[in-house]
Amino acid sequence: MTPFSRLTLRNFLIASHDALATAFALLASFYVRFEGGQGFFARLPRLLHVLPYFVVFSVVICYVFNLTTTKWRFISLPDALNILRVASVLTVALVVVDYIFIFAAPSSGQVFFGRITIVLYWFIEIFSLSALRFAYRYFRYSRTRHHARAENAPRTLLIGRAADAEVVLRGIENGAIRGIWPVGVLSPSAADRGQSIRNIPVVGGIDDIENVTRDFAAREKPIKRVVLTPSAFEPDAHPDAALMRAKRLGLIVSRLPSLEGDAPRLTNVAVEDLLLRPSEKIDYARLEALVNGKAVIVTGGGGSIGSEICERVATFGAARLLVIENSEPALYAVTEALAARATGPVIEGRIADIRDRERVMHLMSEFRPDIVFHAAALKHVPILERDWSEGVKTNIFGSVNVADAALAAGAEAMVMISTDKAIEPVSMLGLTKRFAEMYCQALDHDLVTQSAGKPRMRLISVRFGNVLASNGSVVPKFKAQIEAGGPVTVTHPDMIRYFMTIREACDLVITAATHALAPTRPDVSVYVLEMGQPVKIVDLAERMIRLSGLEPGFDIEVVFSGMRPGERLNEILFASEEPTVDIGIAGIMAAKPNEPPMQTLRKWLAELEAAIAANDRATIKAVLKDAVPEFGAAAGEGSSESSAAL
Repeated sequence: MTPFSRLTLRNFLIASHDALATAFALLASFYVRFEGGQGFFARLPRLLHVLPYFVVFSVVICYVFNLTTTKWRFISLPDALNILRVASVLTVALVVVDYIFIFAAPSSGQVFFGRITIVLYWFIEIFSLSALRFAYRYFRYSRTRHHARAENAPRTLLIGRAADAEVVLRGIENGAIRGIWPVGVLSPSAADRGQSIRNIPVVGGIDDIENVTRDFAAREKPIKRVVLTPSAFEPDAHPDAALMRAKRLGLIVSRLPSLEGDAPRLTNVAVEDLLLRPSEKIDYARLEALVNGKAVIVTGGGGSIGSEICERVATFGAARLLVIENSEPALYAVTEALAARATGPVIEGRIADIRDRERVMHLMSEFRPDIVFHAAALKHVPILERDWSEGVKTNIFGSVNVADAALAAGAEAMVMISTDKAIEPVSMLGLTKRFAEMYCQALDHDLVTQSAGKPRMRLISVRFGNVLASNGSVVPKFKAQIEAGGPVTVTHPDMIRYFMTIREACDLVITAATHALAPTRPDVSVYVLEMGQPVKIVDLAERMIRLSGLEPGFDIEVVFSGMRPGERLNEILFASEEPTVDIGIAGIMAAKPNEPPMQTLRKWLAELEAAIAANDRATIKAVLKDAVPEFGAAAGEGSSESSAAL
């Protein structure tokens, strides 16, 4: 398909406008130069002979400099610069034509256009090309403001640096953001104070929100809403203080999640937006290169992690996506959400339990995936301490089934979602996940020896800690307790955990897969996401209470309920016997493989299978301790409770 074949009727109308504008500019420059007298009419026949060729040339130049394909609704400084470039190129073309006339008729010794005419043309051409464009832009801007006034849009303060506020204001002007009427900006930068941004004044700093709100109220122009831009979430801007003050004033609080794209959107402020360090910068081109055009399977695709992986895989251009899920409502929800996208992969959803080896084998054989993301698992620590055999069936045998099926189906890679609790585990969740890691490591190691230098399937595990707002995580629990009036329950005053967002975790999981599938096939199969600084859970609870506009210990009590079986105070990211490897990717570390031989693992699996069938708890306990010696050796912090559960 040629570039011209993609042009729409709108583009041809714009090209026609530019052609008429060029013709007008050339005729007008002659008319003004010769004041409409005999000089003008004497040159007119020759000018009309040249004009059609010059107009056609101008249309080509306008297309080359993107004037034909730029929407007038969004015209801005880069478009104005392009108009200057077009006018300059066409002016130089007139100079060239003038010299051609001189060389064609050297006896006359006269130029046809002349210096003054050409200079006049440059100015008139700029005016002709830009006047209607900017008039349309101003019309849309005025109409948007009129609609905002007519709809009684709430008066709004923008919080953030001038550059961010300018993006919001542009979004309002072009209609991408509706329903707000900005009247002022509060900036954390002292350099912005006293300035105006697109006619909206910077009325103070973030600490001035109460004074500014009172001032507008005294003028009978009450502020109803504030919008936090990305720069308002920088640590120096103290976003939690801004949010608390806005809530005390009874203002509606929204945020602008991103400055990327032509259509910024406003969303509600979530508490988790204020709890983390800045996210790692993700190389999205790298992720797209891995996923684009591929067939992908996601097990546990209806869960919080699995559904986000599905969404990211669709975003990065997968050709086909199979969602495997054992919960019918969860499968329906995720497939409906994916199908609602304007574009994306061919979506299939299948009800299946990963414990059902034959079913998993059949699905993968039929689908023929390139990449398998294994997110299906039982993960709630206290529940698995009670129903530990279910954890063995799902997290161990289910993972073995998925790994074997991916290999049999000819997949390029299987990526298992693991947990930081798998390192020197003290819980059944950590123990079963560590066993599954070892199986994937051993199978990956065996494939190295069998490949003889040929491309081989990779099996990797990616560990990370708690994910904000995931099913069963502490943040939704605290939110619900705060909304119910308390108390907020924390297990122990010294409990510490790592946190990250679902989006960042899933993007880093896919990034780890790109490293594992590099042409050199690095000798690492366990990746660990760098979770930043750990968070003290009691501090998290108190901060969430304050962000809700309440006071800990006065409005909402914090109660310590005691550590649960399988919990420990501090999570770790690497076992003591796992040497770490810096792989040169921000946000990800790796560990050298440390697994028993596959023959030993298969022996343990056979023993576990027989013991579970016979409900032989003693044998299961012995096998698991033999497989993961550090589990039995773990001292304190929940190990005794876990051993008792076995």
